[in-house]
Amino acid sequence: MEAQWLAEYPHQGADKRPRKRPRLAWDVTPTVFQPPKAIPMLYCGQELINGNFATAFVPPPPIYYTGLPRNLSPLWRPDDKDGHYVFAVGENLTPRYRILSKMGEGTFGQVLECWDLENQEAVAIKIVRSLQKYREAAMIEIDVLQRLGKHDFTGSRCVQIRNWFDYRNHICIVFEKLGPSLYDFLRKNSYRSFPIDLVREFARQILESVAFMHDLRLIHTDLKPENILLVSAESIRVPDYKVFIRPPKDGSFFKNLPKSSAIKLIDFGSTAFEHQDHNYVVSTRHYRAPEVILGLGWNYPCDLWSVGCILVELCSGEALFQTHENLEHLAMMERVLGPLPKHMIVRADRRAEKYFKRGVRLDWPEGAASRESMKAVWKLPRLQNLVMQHVDHSAGDLIDLLQGLLRYDPNERLKAREALRHPFFTRCIRRCGF
Repeated sequence: MEAQWLAEYPHQGADKRPRKRPRLAWDVTPTVFQPPKAIPMLYCGQELINGNFATAFVPPPPIYYTGLPRNLSPLWRPDDKDGHYVFAVGENLTPRYRILSKMGEGTFGQVLECWDLENQEAVAIKIVRSLQKYREAAMIEIDVLQRLGKHDFTGSRCVQIRNWFDYRNHICIVFEKLGPSLYDFLRKNSYRSFPIDLVREFARQILESVAFMHDLRLIHTDLKPENILLVSAESIRVPDYKVFIRPPKDGSFFKNLPKSSAIKLIDFGSTAFEHQDHNYVVSTRHYRAPEVILGLGWNYPCDLWSVGCILVELCSGEALFQTHENLEHLAMMERVLGPLPKHMIVRADRRAEKYFKRGVRLDWPEGAASRESMKAVWKLPRLQNLVMQHVDHSAGDLIDLLQGLLRYDPNERLKAREALRHPFFTRCIRRCGF
């Protein structure tokens, strides 16, 4: 996260497609799960097993080895220059977890796929950098994860924490292992968009998860496709009928779709509580709300702006605002959504005043950093046209939903539970008979 202080196109031959096809998980009525008991507080060195907590490290009976024990942790070695834990695949992370592969890396540290030798299952372990500020942030994330786990009875909204421990000055958080992120799925699929009915199921789950967090007075602040994971990595290969209208970049006439639409939110390291100070910059650039850029302070609505940007990306395959600079970002917003409200411009803080001319309009294109920047803004279509390029049925409902999520004024922006009552979702329920 950047943190700073301050179903398809209509086409010829559609009637030649097979009339019957296997029904995917996102095509059918969702299963209603019976809620288990609430999860109590999880302490360091404990884990949840069948609803009861057990100590993670149980001292084994005395055993005398004639050679090097297989499950022995490696000899101590120094961290790298940035405070990342140095490891080798096949080594143990404590006697319990064996390292299988590296799943990802970020400013916080790295995520490793490990094998839990005690429970005989694969898990994902987030190993936080040994620097003090990251250790403190990790402890806040653990607090948030425990709070979410205590109230997420079905375990279907947010990634589940299994255990946590302090290992060689690194806070390690053990999670259930999930599938790829929505961003990784798009990237490996040559950035081909998802069908609108699948986007609807993703949107419903994202909004339900955000509403769940907001009910607990928590603000995620870093919603993006990278932080939304598919529960299953399984996918199927289907014909991509859009390629008959727009030739694909990779020359393939097929694309992958996930077998199941089930998703979960991850990365609560930047989650904020309602009572905290909200004047610093949050969210990854492409999904950052205008009130954050203008220094007006932020609250729950900043998450809903991010959701709006995510839904456009899932429908189109590309990020809505591909920029790395504030003035260009604001210009892109005005190009897609219309002019910024004057009452927000006049309240902009001193750091944002430079983006406006005489305090009444955006200093664009006069203030553009380059001709390339101007072209990047001019090529963007209006929101309605952008959606119509990629969506056939339900386009009108989706446009109206996005206009509610992408309202400039955070006080007028749709709330998560209001968005869930939008016709984009309710009309489909009536039509499908769910």
